Amino acid sequence: MINSTHTPTLLRDYTPPEFLIETVDLHFTLDPQATEVVTRCTVRRNPHSHTIDAPLSLNGEQLTLLTIKLNDRLLADTEYKKTDHQLIVSSVPDHIFCTQCKAEGFRRITYFIDRPDVLATYTTTIVANKKAYPVLLSNGNPVASFDIDEHTHQVTWNDPFKKPSYLFALVAGDLASIEDTFTTQSGQPVLLQIFTAPGQSAQCQHAMQSLKQAMRWDEQAYGREYDLATFMIVAIDDFNMGAMENKGLNIFNAQTILADPDVATDDDYHYITQVVGHEYFHNWTGNRITCRDWFQLSLKEGLTVFREQEFSETLGSPVVERIRTVNLLRTIQFAEDAGPLAHPVQPDSYIEINNFYTTTLYEKGAELIRMMKLLVGPDSFRQAMDHYFQTYDGQAVTIEALIHSIDTVSIQDLSQFQRWYTQAGTPQLTAQYHYDPNQNSFELTLEQTCPPTPGQTEKQPLTIPIRFALLTKTGQSLPLYQADEPHHSSEKECILVLNQKRQRFRFLQVSEPVIPSLLRHFSAPVKIKIDYSDEVLAF
Repeated sequence: MINSTHTPTLLRDYTPPEFLIETVDLHFTLDPQATEVVTRCTVRRNPHSHTIDAPLSLNGEQLTLLTIKLNDRLLADTEYKKTDHQLIVSSVPDHIFCTQCKAEGFRRITYFIDRPDVLATYTTTIVANKKAYPVLLSNGNPVASFDIDEHTHQVTWNDPFKKPSYLFALVAGDLASIEDTFTTQSGQPVLLQIFTAPGQSAQCQHAMQSLKQAMRWDEQAYGREYDLATFMIVAIDDFNMGAMENKGLNIFNAQTILADPDVATDDDYHYITQVVGHEYFHNWTGNRITCRDWFQLSLKEGLTVFREQEFSETLGSPVVERIRTVNLLRTIQFAEDAGPLAHPVQPDSYIEINNFYTTTLYEKGAELIRMMKLLVGPDSFRQAMDHYFQTYDGQAVTIEALIHSIDTVSIQDLSQFQRWYTQAGTPQLTAQYHYDPNQNSFELTLEQTCPPTPGQTEKQPLTIPIRFALLTKTGQSLPLYQADEPHHSSEKECILVLNQKRQRFRFLQVSEPVIPSLLRHFSAPVKIKIDYSDEVLAF
């Protein structure tokens, strides 16, 4: 039940941020009882903001404000306003320095413009007791490390790539580790480290091997090379998510990455490979190019799930991996689509953003990427992804940016296809077919419908790619000669594009009775109803 006291956030209400944060310098003094955070930010007014003289509004929760300075001047109490959720500074010039302190979670670490379209470079200095916290980690590359005294040490990390605050990470503790190295396709060495609680590091070997496989695969499949000198994974028993793609410092729940060779199953190893690959692939699809706002969550998650699936299909059996994927989609996502919580892949409102992490945005979002690749072909899709990476690197963008890259390269109009992102529910196809032995022709009629879902009673026709073949009674595929096509193809499998409510497809030179093989490889996330006899189903 939705709590009516919360006001929903709406996609239509999106406005650019009034300010942008360019650099972040964090200094942590760690203590279990009272951690102190000093933050210095370089901030400038956003030239694309819709307002001219807006105050600087920073998000913050559960913080104790110690001091605040603007351009190195201590502000009086009358020059800012502090609430339970914000720090508001009035009369801000175009460029400022802002120091802040104390926290948990990013807006609980420091006051900040805590939204994904504010990208900054981060330098993080951590000071802590050497005995209690011998390992001090953050994003990017280590640039300085020294002992302050016999009890205290300090480490500074610098991440040269702009990122949103949600990708910031800090880890400090008494951790064991394993190390390896990876050389990128351009010859750059990368130090790989996996950190665990003491006594668990021996269970990380499969995760390390999976990481190296993922790094090489992303270079070969998408031309994406890793960009830092270090890549770190930390496994924590009580991390309350499965895993998180923080830039250069992925954090995992230990259960998702540790494998004891004496008890681990094939499924355990398979899952570790998937999750390690998924979080690594986010380096480009989620980190280097991130979401403009949280309504675009499937831009990074749907695309990265699809890349993770391709990775798994390359390492194992493509057919087996596809069956795994489709079973998950049909058992969980189809049920979500059919219930009261049905929502589009790109929702237009939310009450609580954490409730957005659903199989619809992830798994169905991945199916939408798969369908676009099927529609434009693998070569055009790879070229489109190159265009996407080159055009939007370092930016926070929308789902439409990815579709625009595919449109641009393939010279296809995907405007109707975008309805997949805004319409909830699982479409149902009804198929009827007829073979005419007198004219040696086969006719297939397809009709699409989609049941009403909350807030969406009228549904428009979608673009649905249907992988199709005609099979003889011996299981052979016949060449396909589709009527009304200017250039007949003799291929034994084709893609039928259903983009109307009802369409008829006719095939010529069909010399014997055949059975239509529809939706091969589960080419679209739909249900299909067709009057197959028991004999045909057995066949």
